[in-house]
Amino acid sequence: MLKRFILAGLLLTLTATAASAQATVFLVRHAERADSGAGGMASDPSLSEAGRARAESLAAMLKDTKLMAIFTTEFKRTQETAAPTAAAQHVTATVVKADETAALVAKLKAAKGAVLVVGHSNTVPEVMTALGVKPAVTIADSEFDNLFIVLTGTKPTMVRLRYK
Repeated sequence: MLKRFILAGLLLTLTATAASAQATVFLVRHAERADSGAGGMASDPSLSEAGRARAESLAAMLKDTKLMAIFTTEFKRTQETAAPTAAAQHVTATVVKADETAALVAKLKAAKGAVLVVGHSNTVPEVMTALGVKPAVTIADSEFDNLFIVLTGTKPTMVRLRYK
């Protein structure tokens, strides 16, 4: 509980500091997906039970941050990860196709305030690189607990946190 309180304070501080001159971009990979069963993974799987719990945790983590926008890809797992946060914040998620990184980055660079991006293990690093984050980040296929916070501007900065 203390860890969550400290994190909430950090998030509020980062958001308040950045609000006037730059955007604060929260980026996460979608939460754990459900397998299709015996044959492996479905082409567009929903979240697993653990994934739904992580999506709720994300909403709780961001509850004190006023999000101006939420972006997901066209896949169910990103939309389901964002859904609890979108409902709690009363923000309708905008779908940007996973292969349209440039279009998403243009929206993020024009953003004011705080925004959430829910992507994939390959798209989240691409977006951060396009925003100017260095060095490049890698997300393993088994990692679903990264919360990246990027402050945009002339010299973007990034904080990487883990959440359950």
